[in-house]
Amino acid sequence: MGQVPVTDTPQPGTAPAGVVAPVVDRHGLTHLAYGFMASKALFAALGVDLFSCLAAGERTVPELSASTGVAAHRLATLLHALAGVGLVVAGPDGYTNAPAAQRYLVRGAPGDLGDYFRLQVAQQVYPALLHLDAGLAGTGVAFDAWSGLLADPGEARVFTEAQHAGSLGPARRLADRLAPAGPCSVLDVGGGSGAFSYALCARDPGVRATVLDLPAVVDVAREYRERAGLTDRVTLLAADAVRDPWPGGLDVVLMSYLLSALGDAEIDVVLAKAHACLRPGGLLVVHDFVLHDDAPGPAPAALWFLQYVASRPDAVSFSGATLAARLRGHGFAPRRPEVLIPEITKVIVSSTAVPT
Repeated sequence: MGQVPVTDTPQPGTAPAGVVAPVVDRHGLTHLAYGFMASKALFAALGVDLFSCLAAGERTVPELSASTGVAAHRLATLLHALAGVGLVVAGPDGYTNAPAAQRYLVRGAPGDLGDYFRLQVAQQVYPALLHLDAGLAGTGVAFDAWSGLLADPGEARVFTEAQHAGSLGPARRLADRLAPAGPCSVLDVGGGSGAFSYALCARDPGVRATVLDLPAVVDVAREYRERAGLTDRVTLLAADAVRDPWPGGLDVVLMSYLLSALGDAEIDVVLAKAHACLRPGGLLVVHDFVLHDDAPGPAPAALWFLQYVASRPDAVSFSGATLAARLRGHGFAPRRPEVLIPEITKVIVSSTAVPT
């Protein structure tokens, strides 16, 4: 389901981790109210591949106009806005990328997240949030849950390509943390492009994975599997995770960003299925947005939970403690949650009982 990038270390003057600084003045209010304008400036710059045009160093407005095809006077206005929010740096003769833009927004860079922002956030999440008021009131939603949106082949492609771009880094970190060894069967439920499965397979040659997702998503995942050269180790299963059966006798079930995208009752359905399809001693790995147990926030995770309210009336949020309680209710023994993406996601690994 939805995917998000790694956040940077909090800047000086901000509240420490786990502490939410209250808004105390008009400046703080306007910063929040105008935040959507900065988002649109970012999306517009990605749309014309502006950050890639600045990858080699400082360039003038006329040079950038020639590269992007945007009229110089309009491009100058966009550059002023981008400089104002810190995404580019204005110099005496032109503009350069800010460090984060150079690292994460240049096409093809090792940390490239541009397609994730440009496709999923700009074209799916942002428009969906226009329906948040109706979602809160229970009078309407942006679309019929994510499964409804992803039934459309075009939307499924946008979503899956964006998710893949945003998943590569977290997938490698999760694979290193789990460190599978020897023969291991993995079911990647709601696995999208299969990025997490490919990372696990790259970590150990004994891993065999099945990626279960909706048919239109699987059609796109097939292309990524081919590129990864894993057609003999990764099976693609077109199915609805809530309504259709899962294979059994598995060592690991992975759910990345799945539970947050489901309705309250559906979470219980998939947790019960996970327990039923795991062998005794098998592991359930949940990677998702997770709230603090004893304090507000973290803000990015809380906001991601909120956006689901725009698309389904039964969306819920959860902390590590509340999710662990649900896992125990389905026969799992959850370990302590561990941060994967700071301020956004955590991983909870749960085991099934081994018969004595």
